[in-house]
Amino acid sequence: MTSTPRQPSEGTNNRHPVPPALVRTTRLLAAAGIETARPEAELLAAHVLGVSRGRLLLVDGFTAEQLARLDELVARRAGREPLQHLTGRAGFRRLDLTVGPGVFVPRPETELVVEWGLGQARQVARPLVVDLCSGSGAIALAVAQEAPTAVVVAVERSPAALTWLRRNATERAAAGDRPIRVVDADVTDPALLDDLAGRVDVLLCNPPYVPRGTEVPAEVAGHDPAEAVFGGADGLDVVRPVIGQAARLLRPGGALAIEHDDTHGLVVPELLAADGRFDSVADRPDLTGRPRFATARRRMPPG
Repeated sequence: MTSTPRQPSEGTNNRHPVPPALVRTTRLLAAAGIETARPEAELLAAHVLGVSRGRLLLVDGFTAEQLARLDELVARRAGREPLQHLTGRAGFRRLDLTVGPGVFVPRPETELVVEWGLGQARQVARPLVVDLCSGSGAIALAVAQEAPTAVVVAVERSPAALTWLRRNATERAAAGDRPIRVVDADVTDPALLDDLAGRVDVLLCNPPYVPRGTEVPAEVAGHDPAEAVFGGADGLDVVRPVIGQAARLLRPGGALAIEHDDTHGLVVPELLAADGRFDSVADRPDLTGRPRFATARRRMPPG
């Protein structure tokens, strides 16, 4: 018994198969020095085709127009435009955030700050959590999603970043996550969140912390906003006032985590200890073992 060969789907005769396009795209990215060339090639191809990365090889192929679009995106990525700007999305823990020019692209190492903060928040029935220097809202929205009883406040001053933060907050609320409060404010303002002073259970912050003049990857130098990356000559221009704000906002026993440059593993804990209003000061590494964020607790009153 002979079987009839499966006929191509309508409109697929002129399509370009996916595997050769992926091989070519991977080679172009690798030649441009992109270390994660293959997964990035797959993500760009999936973006162009409008499918998830896991379903990439199940589609019929690229049209000529889609292939031209892929080539355009590959050329831009080879020029060190961030992958997240090309796709418009950034993964962070369980979130798929909207990002683009004007906002810092969230990094995987910041997920460790969230993990620590969630551990503290879950010790309180209805925790009040504040995210300073919120940017895209990655920290605040991750906490709101994974600690659904938390009341979460996100503070950001950059008009461009606020646009992305509000957009992400709206998207996540529409998806069923607990809404967050977005505050347009400078974290150095002495009156910041006066209504919450002494009431915050957990304060998390990923401030600009890279010392000015430090060489950074081309993606960061050319596309992340400088005010979200560099923290003055020593990288501590925002860290210092954040420590003071944390001491004012946290309740006694409240928890603090501040991400910092990998050269600040001793300096930031020393600043926390020198403030005198914190105890349980510690520094914590990222997954590569480099110093990544400092933690502390607001000191309890005597007696």
